[in-house]
Amino acid sequence: MTQPHQIILLAHGSSDIRWCETFEKLAEPTVQSIENAAIAYMELAEPSLDTIIAQASRSGARRFTVVPLFLAAGRHLRKDVPAMIEKLEAEHQVSIRLAEPIGTNPKLGLAIREVVRDELGRAES
Repeated sequence: MTQPHQIILLAHGSSDIRWCETFEKLAEPTVQSIENAAIAYMELAEPSLDTIIAQASRSGARRFTVVPLFLAAGRHLRKDVPAMIEKLEAEHQVSIRLAEPIGTNPKLGLAIREVVRDELGRAES
């Protein structure tokens, strides 16, 4: 039997609950429709990346893909997150792949275009 592959949607995190609620709503369709998907925060909020990986690894997960809910790869995605991943891989004996930030996917540009079209429609009403 193959081990479950865990998908983690990674947001930056904030101490402001309203900020976190926004990302939880964005993640909800994925978390509800993709098996073994969860949202985690890099800092300042729970569940943290460490928390999700620790829980899933205790349940037998050994392979993870982290999909950053970031528009671009800044310092966090070039340095901080890879360092966190390296530490978590060693600590939990798991394999973690860091995907490209969601903002680099052309589908996001198409979704933004649709939101703008909706707003233009509201402005013309």
